[in-house]
Amino acid sequence: MTDQTMTIRQMCEDFDVTPRTLRFYEAKELLFPQRVGQKRLYGKRDRARLKLILRGKRFGFSLEEIRQLLDLYYMNDHQATQLRETYVLAEKHLSDMKAQRAELDEAIAELETQMDWGRARLSQIEPQQAVAS
Repeated sequence: MTDQTMTIRQMCEDFDVTPRTLRFYEAKELLFPQRVGQKRLYGKRDRARLKLILRGKRFGFSLEEIRQLLDLYYMNDHQATQLRETYVLAEKHLSDMKAQRAELDEAIAELETQMDWGRARLSQIEPQQAVAS
């Protein structure tokens, strides 16, 4: 192993993923580690790709979307196509995330209202029960 490559264990530690996750990404043709016998050695390219995969997953991109965007890297146009497509997809995901946040904010407000009602109702009922006992 050199400074340019990492073992599966090092990748797992550095990126907080499991070996199963790395093997899954390899099976989905998202990562291409060098194979030396039974060992997998991950180079700089794999580390960069894994960083982008994890970021994409965090933003709600599907693995297929991520794979397609990563494949655009090799278009020989200084990544213009990749950046453009990523931006368009990111706009859609951002819009979806904002809509989800609005729905969540609404649900939180409704739950808080119901809890306030429940708290008020309990304060009316509990003193009466103490007197009746």
